[in-house]
Amino acid sequence: MASSTAGSTGWLRGRVKAVTSGDCLVIMALTSSKPGPPPEKTITLSSLMAPKLARRGGIDEPFAWESREFLRKLCIGKEVTFKVDYTVSSIGRDFGSVFLGDKNVAMLVVSQGWAKVREQPSQPKQGQQKVEASPFISELLQLEEQAKTQGLGRWSKVPGASEASIRNLPPSAIGDPSKLDAMSLLAANKGKPMEAIVEQVRDGSTVRVYLLPEFQFVQVFVAGIQAPSVGRRPITTENVPEPEITSDTTNGDVSAEPRAPLTSAQRIAASTASTNETVAVPFALEAKYFTEIRVLNRDVRIVLEGVDKFSNLIGSVYYPDGDSAKDLALELVENGYAKYVEWSANMMEEEPKRRLKTAELQAKKSMLKIWTNYVPPATNSKPIHNQNFTGKVVEVVSGDCIIVADDSVPYGSPLAERRVNLSSIRCPKMGNPRRDEKPAPYAREAKEFLRTRLIGRQVNVQMEYSRKISPAEGAAIANGPADSRIMDFGSVFLATPSKAEGEEAATSASSASQQVGVNVAELVIARGFGTVIRHRDFEERSSYYDGLLSAESRATTGKKGVHSSKDPPVMHITDLTTASAKKARDFLPFLHRSRRIPAVVEYVLSGHRFKLLIPKETCSIAFSFSGVRCPGRDEPYSDEAIALMRRRIMQRDVEIEVETVDRTGTFLGSLWESRTNMAIALVEAGLAKFTSFAGSDRIPDAHLLEQAEKSAKNQKLKIWENYVEGEEVSNGLLAEKQKEVLNVVVTEVLGGGLFYVQTVGDQKISSIQQQLAALNLQEAPIIGAFNPKKGDVVLAQFSADNSWNRAMIVNAPRGPVESPKDKFEVFYIDYGNQEVVPYSQLRPLDSSVSSAPGLAQLCSLAHVKVQPLEKEYGQDAAEYLSELTLNSSKEFRAMIEERDLSGGKVKGQGTGPILLITLVAVDAEISVNAAMLQDGWATLEKKKRFDTKDRKTALENLEKFQEEARVNRRGMWQYGHYDSDEEDVGPLVKKGAGKR
Repeated sequence: MASSTAGSTGWLRGRVKAVTSGDCLVIMALTSSKPGPPPEKTITLSSLMAPKLARRGGIDEPFAWESREFLRKLCIGKEVTFKVDYTVSSIGRDFGSVFLGDKNVAMLVVSQGWAKVREQPSQPKQGQQKVEASPFISELLQLEEQAKTQGLGRWSKVPGASEASIRNLPPSAIGDPSKLDAMSLLAANKGKPMEAIVEQVRDGSTVRVYLLPEFQFVQVFVAGIQAPSVGRRPITTENVPEPEITSDTTNGDVSAEPRAPLTSAQRIAASTASTNETVAVPFALEAKYFTEIRVLNRDVRIVLEGVDKFSNLIGSVYYPDGDSAKDLALELVENGYAKYVEWSANMMEEEPKRRLKTAELQAKKSMLKIWTNYVPPATNSKPIHNQNFTGKVVEVVSGDCIIVADDSVPYGSPLAERRVNLSSIRCPKMGNPRRDEKPAPYAREAKEFLRTRLIGRQVNVQMEYSRKISPAEGAAIANGPADSRIMDFGSVFLATPSKAEGEEAATSASSASQQVGVNVAELVIARGFGTVIRHRDFEERSSYYDGLLSAESRATTGKKGVHSSKDPPVMHITDLTTASAKKARDFLPFLHRSRRIPAVVEYVLSGHRFKLLIPKETCSIAFSFSGVRCPGRDEPYSDEAIALMRRRIMQRDVEIEVETVDRTGTFLGSLWESRTNMAIALVEAGLAKFTSFAGSDRIPDAHLLEQAEKSAKNQKLKIWENYVEGEEVSNGLLAEKQKEVLNVVVTEVLGGGLFYVQTVGDQKISSIQQQLAALNLQEAPIIGAFNPKKGDVVLAQFSADNSWNRAMIVNAPRGPVESPKDKFEVFYIDYGNQEVVPYSQLRPLDSSVSSAPGLAQLCSLAHVKVQPLEKEYGQDAAEYLSELTLNSSKEFRAMIEERDLSGGKVKGQGTGPILLITLVAVDAEISVNAAMLQDGWATLEKKKRFDTKDRKTALENLEKFQEEARVNRRGMWQYGHYDSDEEDVGPLVKKGAGKR
């Protein structure tokens, strides 16, 4: 029979969607040519009569339930072949033959005694329609006789079997909530799986079920979700009858049947409804069909979660799928057929609630079904793509913020250290001592937890998103500078976790983060030192968000850290760095008691001066190397000395030996990290000099310091690069016997007194220009053959005049080029300007041209200080400097006062070696330096103890110009005074080129 299923024979194929009685099935098409649910047909098995299930207020016929159950379990969800044998038009029903494989379903039913064969009168009565019969009537009659003989099914000969088969149905609560004590039912079964059979599907998120074994017929709203409402007749507030379940149900569609007690919104809608049927909400019928094919007439498990104020039952529905069970709510949300509803989700446990929220977010992102036209809400977070890197942790700012030295960036570069905020978590704030803000409870513990596990360790960082913050938010963030505008967030993983860290992470081993190492954020949250941020829709979040929530759940259950009911630990630290020098001297005897004292480096203030925490004495002190001095903050190699100390000892456990305390309250002595005297390491690197003085023989390892300085001099390292035996050195800068003067033109002004120049008459310039002019630049680059990367020198077309110039790639897309519109940030090495250009405006450059050094030299005005662009008056100062210098035909004489070589090789705009110059126009009476002071757009540098004679003279000569601006209230002096904020407590982490 399976072979004769062609449409021409009348045989059709379909799937059984519902079984409404022992002789009636609802069969749906396997495919549909129209959108929406496929067509379906209700087929009553020809010539059969099964016992009828109870109507409202009635009772079953004997064996009616068993008959329906036999057919339901036999056919539900199965693929069948069927044919309509005849139609009884008076009752509008189709009768037919149904085959399950090669088995005739009607014969199977009759053979087990669950239906009788309809008697066939020889002749119909006058006026009656002729009674048709099944084509298999003779076989059915034979099987019926056999079943009777064997006493099967309804033909049972067991005494009392007929009466026992009739269900004792309790009153239905649908339409009349008073017939069900919902609260008692919930109290008795809260959180327990209840066996049930779904009899009707009202809409995608509402089902009517028999609770077994009592056969309590109830309506259950699926917890945590809401599917679109199907079309129905207007709701009225009176005469709401309960449903009927009979063998005459034709199609299993109960959308026109009455609903549960009305909500206030429904009552308002009912009062204004028209007399016509309403139209279904988009995707409502699809959602209903989605639920029907999974649970209608299926065995399910109901877990009651709660009861609303109208006594409606709220529960989770689980249906079998192979060997596992699936959550109907989650399936609906994942496929875009329902939305997450907070009020009923709050009745659920956190884990399933979280899964629903995550599924809805993904459905919205994919714009599935009901979210087809969804417009995401505005958010201030943006994803960061392809920003993964590895490096060592050099500082732990707080429990959720660290600073990592990027391995791919050269040592000493301004971009070497990157601030990473841990994605999707929030730890207690460390406070701000300057504003007298104390650390929040568990803030110290969270920071210390990370410090002991991360400092100096290699980590893998996956940058995920950035978040813009307002100035007010920036001022309130203790973990960053007050003028922050963008915070970068990422996930950090220990590249080689220790055994202890592996054990700590073992409870979250199922997390995806285990594939890349131990997730630091999970460790913090699992210890109770922070909480997981509940992001808004479409707000970017950690890629390992589920693992973070699981860790938080464990910490909450274990009442750890911030989740504990105990009082938080209190730690009183005496900060001697802000106390008087007298109080610092009072502590000296305590620090002298032990020869070597354990300490933690809290901050690197300069190459030789630090802030230390002494746990044993519960105090913080300012500490300086005895007899060792580094260049000052504004002098060459100062930043490099600071960078070295940050990488070597920042937040490390060290040992110190205190000798004395100076008049400012700074303790002097020696410091060791892992048995290494760090003063020696600093002197050996050529970043400090050893100053001998009376009593310096009492310094431990004094002879080793002298040897280290001698070695650095011989190798001409850093501050000794121009060292000549017998010449004096002043704080790292050699006095030059004769100053070099260059004729230059200014090509670019950056701000903060920084600008680029080209030497006039340089033969290199004309040579390079001739080589560029000879190049054929007509053909566009071939994608795939030319893939410029960061650091490459190429040809780029300048947008202002379409000229082609040598340029260094500063930032490039990760991976190969995919489009001519891909953006590259370039630095024009011969002029000093920088811009973003598309791939189509780049060309490869022959190595003979690209290898020549850039012609643009970065300079700064000597002896004066100009505010950077982001500071007050910085923009005005830059504009004034541009007016004085930017003229292609204007030549200047540049007298080189000093050379700052601490910037290393050129990496982009605003970085690299700097010439500190006095700039004078050929026809000018005063220098640009003096003009900036005279008009109030710069301030004079402060005099220093070890100034050379030339520098002292220069400062004295310039002082009158600053005084003139002050008296006449020009520029920055317009209000009679100018407050500079240059006296910072510690070094700021540099975030990008162009800002110094």
